[in-house]
Amino acid sequence: MSRTIIVSNRLPTKVLRTDDSLTFQASEGGLATGLGSIYQQDGNVWVGWPGLFVADATEEDYVREQLRQDSMEPVFLTEAEIRDYYEGFSNSTLWPTFHYFPQYATYEPAHWAAYVAVNEKFCQAVLALAGPDDTIWIHDYQLLLLPALLRAARPRATIGFFLHIPFPSYELIRVLPWARELVAGVLGADLIGFHTFGFMRHFLSSVSHLLGFTAHNGRLEAGQRTVLVDTFPMGIDYHRYAEATASESARQHEASYRQVLGEIRVILSIDRLDYSKGIAERLRAFEQLLVRHPEWRGQVSLIMVVVPSRDQVAQYAALKEEIDELVGRINAAYRTMRWTPIHYFYRSFPFDELASLYRLAEVGLVTPMRDGMNLVAKEFVATKANNHGVLILSERAGAARELSDALIINPTDLDQLTAALHEALVMPADEQARRMRAMRRLVRQYDVFAWTNLFMSRLAYAKQEQLSLDTDMLSPDLTAQLLRDYHAAPARLLLLDYDGTLSPFHNDPQQAGPDQELRLLLRALTEIPQNRVVIISGRDRATLEGWLGHLSVDFICEHGVWLRPAGEDWQLFQALNNDWKDEIRTILDLYVARTAGSFIEEKDFSLVWHFRRADAELGDMRARELMNHLTFITANADLQVMEGNKVIEIKTAGINKGTAAARWMATYPSGFVLAIGDDRTDEDTFRVMPPEAYTIKVGPAPRSLARYHVDSPSDVRQLLREMLM
Repeated sequence: MSRTIIVSNRLPTKVLRTDDSLTFQASEGGLATGLGSIYQQDGNVWVGWPGLFVADATEEDYVREQLRQDSMEPVFLTEAEIRDYYEGFSNSTLWPTFHYFPQYATYEPAHWAAYVAVNEKFCQAVLALAGPDDTIWIHDYQLLLLPALLRAARPRATIGFFLHIPFPSYELIRVLPWARELVAGVLGADLIGFHTFGFMRHFLSSVSHLLGFTAHNGRLEAGQRTVLVDTFPMGIDYHRYAEATASESARQHEASYRQVLGEIRVILSIDRLDYSKGIAERLRAFEQLLVRHPEWRGQVSLIMVVVPSRDQVAQYAALKEEIDELVGRINAAYRTMRWTPIHYFYRSFPFDELASLYRLAEVGLVTPMRDGMNLVAKEFVATKANNHGVLILSERAGAARELSDALIINPTDLDQLTAALHEALVMPADEQARRMRAMRRLVRQYDVFAWTNLFMSRLAYAKQEQLSLDTDMLSPDLTAQLLRDYHAAPARLLLLDYDGTLSPFHNDPQQAGPDQELRLLLRALTEIPQNRVVIISGRDRATLEGWLGHLSVDFICEHGVWLRPAGEDWQLFQALNNDWKDEIRTILDLYVARTAGSFIEEKDFSLVWHFRRADAELGDMRARELMNHLTFITANADLQVMEGNKVIEIKTAGINKGTAAARWMATYPSGFVLAIGDDRTDEDTFRVMPPEAYTIKVGPAPRSLARYHVDSPSDVRQLLREMLM
């Protein structure tokens, strides 16, 4: 029976060492909560590091035995691996880079070597557990290489990957010496998930620039595999927070705080100690609030909870010192006998006390400089059962894409943040209720369990879609069946692409004219009364007519723009115009000037940039840039940007080989239909074919909507010769 294997750097249970024993403590994290419904099901398992160094084999056996009782499998790390892989590459290289603090990043080859080694260690741990039908869901930046490692060992495995932190722009990721390896590692997954569309867009751009793979509608063509890339904004356990806030324990804790605070209004800030969280900026904004609006002195306090994290690291220690100094200075300047401006706690809180703080606060202050999602914002919203309260939220947190009824601010704009604090404190109750009601509805509906179910269902869909693109080699037995059906049919329609299908590619496209063998082969096919042979190509009509116009063949040219049944006049698929050409040609001219060997081909209703004669690496790089440029320029235009084999073509949208092929099938009904092609544009043809049609993809990447594949144009010619026998 198939099962699900969850893989993350840390297990949902952490092992702690006391003076005389080891203890096991459950994690309170959102991931552990959301995936609890999966890994605790029969047979499923969670693989990860238990959180401490275990040097003794007896202790390892004990930890493994205890964790297995709770469906967990530990991966033990050495002290050197913890230092170099976890503290080193993961948290000193990837974390600052992905959070837009590259000035804090280190680039140590030894750390990279440890990162590779630990990802391989995780791979071996998963392979020891995973069967051929199991689903593997990998989490976060510590394991970016793992999907590809598992894919190499289990090519047909179902693998998902989710990144819980931001994915940076290409200009940042390219700074990493190992950027290509990291991005390629993630592409081992079948489904890659991000919190926001912005992170997803950065990832796809990086893949395009670094590896040359392109994406269409979230489907990434990665060599011989199609990878689905999508957004899955993570939620929280809404009911847990709502119920905890309403509990008697939370009420009692709130009463205790009220005894100390009196009727003081409360702004709440909760975050882990990290330079990406914008904690110091919040303190400065609160101080500025007291300066600009002295009426709030003695009326409002900031409760700031900072959870300790890596404070032995220089940047974190400096941040801790800065926070301590700011809190001390502000309190010293404004404190009175009855009022303390800032109540500062450098520690974590038990869950029930945390719920009481949410209950107590009127304003939630969540202003990270950069964050993947930030669940604190959603936790604050979930606790406001009376719809009273205001959330101030950084535009750079993933949650801002959902919680649009918060006061959205730029965390580096001190004036804007100060104004938002004042606005939150004076906001009328009815407006608070309107905003909070909308946010609570969203947080309740899209909770962590909905997030889990959506990702898993999407992963199953991605795998099913991949399997649907698997093609079978056109074997001798299949060829024999094709020939029997062909000879039995009273009418036959043969839709044949030209370049890469009937004729191999040439560096100079004008030198790819038909040889004597091909001309004779096509003539023989057209002389059979039952056959209707259609050359369906992206080439211009003048070229194809010059090469093959003497034969009794039909033409579909320029990807369906121009049509000509044999013996008739040329006709447009529909009325078109060329008003767009001048603007696009200017862009293409720029890329020709920057890419030696490339050139522009102008057709009646399209423009084509060819780069087959350019240096391979330079051509691929410029093609990625041009695709991104054209996609942006044509976003609101009725144009289509198509990528073929070493070409990029721009044409009017809505017309393609598929629409033209569908017209041919409707006009000339046939008992036997054969469609053969080699690139992405031919997928449009395959898409409209009836199930009984014979569809064949040509080339080394057999994943296609076609039913079968062959290796080369010579195989196509051999098949056509056999049809004449």
